Amino acid sequence: MTDALKRLSEEGVAIWLDDLSRKRITSGNLAELIDQQHVVGVTTNPSIFQKAISSGDGYEQQLTELAARKVTVEEAIRMITTADVRDAADILRPVFDATQGQDGRVSIEVDPRLAHNTTATVAEAKQLAWLVDRPNTLIKIPATKAGLPAITEVIGKGISVNVTLIFSLERYREVMDAYLAGLEKAKAAGLDLSKIHSVASFFVSRVDTEIDKRLDALGTSEAKAARGKAALANARLAYQAYEEVFSSERWAALDKAQANKQRPLWASTGVKDPAYKDTLYVDDLVAPNTVNTMPEATLQATEDHGGITGNTIAGTYEQSRAELDAVEKLGISYDDVVQLLEDEGVEKFAASWNDLLKSTEAELQRLAPSEG
Repeated sequence: MTDALKRLSEEGVAIWLDDLSRKRITSGNLAELIDQQHVVGVTTNPSIFQKAISSGDGYEQQLTELAARKVTVEEAIRMITTADVRDAADILRPVFDATQGQDGRVSIEVDPRLAHNTTATVAEAKQLAWLVDRPNTLIKIPATKAGLPAITEVIGKGISVNVTLIFSLERYREVMDAYLAGLEKAKAAGLDLSKIHSVASFFVSRVDTEIDKRLDALGTSEAKAARGKAALANARLAYQAYEEVFSSERWAALDKAQANKQRPLWASTGVKDPAYKDTLYVDDLVAPNTVNTMPEATLQATEDHGGITGNTIAGTYEQSRAELDAVEKLGISYDDVVQLLEDEGVEKFAASWNDLLKSTEAELQRLAPSEG
């Protein structure tokens, strides 16, 4: 068996796990993935926590104690999720130290219901950073219009950020701009820029899912030929944008002040269409200074039969542009697709958060001590 994960790491792709649960922490599984499968980071989101906490595995004692204290359901969720993130951050601390803070990171998201409120997002990001209290945390802020100024503000305060839910190339450029503006603010405030890190989570598979659905509805041979190409093309053009921004004069001034580049992170890399190779969004998105955050099934598939053949982004920009143009020529609006995906992404995370509130509230009531 080839060590595809090792090869991927050697190509400059940081492998992060897109999952976290208390059981994964306490069983030693997370430590094992770090030790044996080249995992150097963890991402979480409201859907991941909803699944973990609803399973009930490992949360009973903390829930019982929270119920005894009569805390609100919101406070209970924050106590539970930040405890998991803190413990995962401690397990990843040696990686953080060995990579000078680049990897060994755990991401936790601001309440997704605040996605369209800049002030509340900034306040929540500061609160989460304080609650987790680990240098190797990334606070996730969605790349909504309201999220952009929040990113600048939070980076300006020296808090490291994972910008999430990026689907469009235009929005990605705005995200990089918000990051640079934040670094400039931090620099003006005399903060140490070398300590501030960020990744930009560019979503992949959902782009194919939505565009393929529209192509299938057209049903023509041209539409059929365009299937399964848009997501990779979009991500590769995002990397081109990253190369441009981080070789600009504006970046050079920050680079001199020891700032870190905001790495592109490929998110949503689990393949949704069984017709495609299950490692498609790993094998075909290999380039230096990137992160690929994988669900465990994708991680195992890559280890088992990933085809890592070196850099698969360099030299693809012209072809990628042509592939997105081909979809547009068939009458499928790129702008419409990416806006829909952003709106749906925020809605899905908010729905998961609401489900988590409901299931946690039920558990707190069940475990509440009888009065007397």
